[in-house]
Amino acid sequence: MTPDVVIEIGQEALRITAMLAAPVLLTALGVGLVIGMLQAATQIQEMTMSFIPKLLGIGIALAVSGIWMIQLIMDFTERLYLRIPELIG
Repeated sequence: MTPDVVIEIGQEALRITAMLAAPVLLTALGVGLVIGMLQAATQIQEMTMSFIPKLLGIGIALAVSGIWMIQLIMDFTERLYLRIPELIG
């Protein structure tokens, strides 16, 4: 296994990690931004007002994109397993 192959696999793993994290992080960012603006406008500084909508948004994002996430991980793992003979010899 050459260093180029290791770097290629690492880059692909990082790309897939970013793709897996994006739906959850972008949902939390969007919900947090909206709630933050509402809190600033109403001057209500309750911590649970920010936490509960984020939790619900993340749950919905996982429910919507969960099948895609699992398929992405399975495809990557399958490609790695199929490359084992090439990587060893």
